[in-house]
Amino acid sequence: MARRYEELGAKVAELASPLSNEQFWRKPFAFGNSFGHLVLHLTGNLNYYIGTEVAGTGYVRDRDREFSEAARLPKDEVLRRFTDAVMMVAQTARVQSEDDWSTPYAALREETVENRFNIFLRCATHLHHHVGQMTYLQFALTSGAASRP
Repeated sequence: MARRYEELGAKVAELASPLSNEQFWRKPFAFGNSFGHLVLHLTGNLNYYIGTEVAGTGYVRDRDREFSEAARLPKDEVLRRFTDAVMMVAQTARVQSEDDWSTPYAALREETVENRFNIFLRCATHLHHHVGQMTYLQFALTSGAASRP
């Protein structure tokens, strides 16, 4: 489980690598999100569902702001925060005992997840889903395949 998070985190960094700071925050389509806002969203998702609810980090999430943040922070800073979140999730996964995985779990917007294993799996699936979107965004932003708003 930990390795999968590390692989997906590395993929996000790889996809972001060729993007300038301006491209990182640009929405190449009238719909959807910027690459940067997706990174903010994934960082919040991992820090809340695993960090706060499993690792006890105390992270307080502002989900709406993940998609609407107007400050265009440097790409490197946003990616560092994301990498820190991925490392925290991987470390938290590594310290789970066999019994820990079946510990009951419920959180805001995840009331039916049932146990820790399921929240780790859902968060990994969610991360993988957004990696797919980021792949398309990176292609559009670097190839000129999308119109520029």
